[in-house]
Amino acid sequence: MSQGFNYRHLHYFWVVAKEGGIAKGAARLGVAVQTVSAQVRELERALGQALLRPAGRTLALTEAGAAALKQADLIFQLGEQLPALVRDAARAPGVRLRIGLADNLPKLVIHSLMAPVLGAPRLKLQCHVDEFADLLAELALHRFDVVLADRPAPGNPNLKLFSHALSVSPMAWYAAPTLVAAARKGFPQSLAKVPVLLPTAHAAVRHRLDHWFERHGIVPQVVGEFEDSALLKTFGAGGMGVFAASERVHDELTARYAVSRVGGCDGVEEHCYAIATERRVAHPLVQRLLAESR
Repeated sequence: MSQGFNYRHLHYFWVVAKEGGIAKGAARLGVAVQTVSAQVRELERALGQALLRPAGRTLALTEAGAAALKQADLIFQLGEQLPALVRDAARAPGVRLRIGLADNLPKLVIHSLMAPVLGAPRLKLQCHVDEFADLLAELALHRFDVVLADRPAPGNPNLKLFSHALSVSPMAWYAAPTLVAAARKGFPQSLAKVPVLLPTAHAAVRHRLDHWFERHGIVPQVVGEFEDSALLKTFGAGGMGVFAASERVHDELTARYAVSRVGGCDGVEEHCYAIATERRVAHPLVQRLLAESR
């Protein structure tokens, strides 16, 4: 890129592309049409590519222009966040930890895993829950310090991500008081006679549970499937069905939901991974998470 490139040129192009024309862009910017036109030409000269082409009475993006606009969107979106970030940092200095959480990861497990960092002095924690693929895309743009998920990041040459095993926990079956006796009688074959709640295939553990039923020759009476693990537990606690949960959070689960352990789920484990953009994680709190897991 030539030394003639600067962000003012890019900003003028970005406004013109959004407005669909030089005149509209100039009106939005409050400057002369000739000034905007000259700035856009300077950007094209610096990049060595035409970014706009005539399309009737308006302008359209060339392929190079579409690529430039996509990057400009990211740049100026981040720029819009800068004043608030600076104000927050000046007002109350602290350690910011931005975590992306896969929407199917059990919330009790997340809280348990994050316990080692929650007491950090002046911690500023930001948690964002979303679908796995969307979180990885945001992580690649450095909008999170780490993503916690129930599976490692898939191989992708366009996304340089590293998966660190955070925890492995055995699963067990739990039930509300109204179902405990029936579920325990002849367990695990009893799970063919009592209602059962399962996570959807959205969760990595679902196929392990399906395989467990097959190994034991059980055809479960599935009365509900849930993407959200907290919702599954809530309905299970209400007596809708027996459900599987991580034994890592046994004490919290039984205390909060007033359910009891029915029996083990041999061979089925729930995994959690910390996914980052670095092989050697630099963020001190993410380092602490990984160290505590080991």
